[in-house]
Amino acid sequence: MEKILERLAYCVEFGKINLASPYPPDMRGQDGADELTKKALEMGVPPTEVLNKGLVIGMGKVGVKFRENKVFVPQVLMSAKAMSFGMAHLKPFFNDGSVVRKGKIIIGTVEGDLHDIGKNLVSMMVEGSGWEVIDLGTDVKAEKFVESVKANPGAIVCLSALLTTTMVNMEKIGKAVKEAVPGTIVAVGGAPVTKDFSNKIGMDIYSSDPQGLIDLLAKLN
Repeated sequence: MEKILERLAYCVEFGKINLASPYPPDMRGQDGADELTKKALEMGVPPTEVLNKGLVIGMGKVGVKFRENKVFVPQVLMSAKAMSFGMAHLKPFFNDGSVVRKGKIIIGTVEGDLHDIGKNLVSMMVEGSGWEVIDLGTDVKAEKFVESVKANPGAIVCLSALLTTTMVNMEKIGKAVKEAVPGTIVAVGGAPVTKDFSNKIGMDIYSSDPQGLIDLLAKLN
C-alpha cells in the first residue's frame, strides 16, 4: 500500500495526470494520479491516507520547490491538475464525511483588481494541502467576502492583490470582515504586499508565497 501512495505522490509532484498524459516524457505510458488514486481506493487504502500520504505529499513537495525557484508556474499548474484528477475520486468520501478537510479557506482578488494567476496558484496549492477552498474570483467587494464568511463560519479569509493601487482595499475589506464576524482570521498576499503592510492594516497572516501560507495555516490546526 505504501508503494502505491509513494507513486501517487510522485505523479502529483511531477504532473503526471493520467495514463494518456504525455508529460512528463519519462513517464509516458504509465498510470498517473487519476488511475493510481482509483487503484489505491480499490485496494482498500483508507481515503484519508490516499489524501494525506499521497496527494498532499506530492503537492507539498511542489510547493517547496516553487518557493525555492526550482520549478515555475507551468509545473505547478500541471501538478495541480494531476492532484485535481485524484481529488475527483475522493469527493464521495468528502461528501459522506469519511474524509474531513483541515478547514475552509475563502479566497479572492480584492476590489478593483482583475489579476488571478497568483490567486489561482494559491487556491490550487492550498486545496492540494487538504483544505476546502471557496474561490470568489477577482474584483471582489467587501460585501461578498462578508456574505461568504457568514455562510461558512470559521473559514479563513485570504485576500490577494497584484497592484499597489488595489492592495489598499485589503484594509477596508479585512476590517469589514472582522467587524461583521469577529474573530475571523484574515490573510493577505500578492506581489506588492509586505509583512509591514499586513501589520499596519491589522491583518493576521502574511505570506510571500503559497507554500509559506500553507505552513502558516498548518500552525492553526
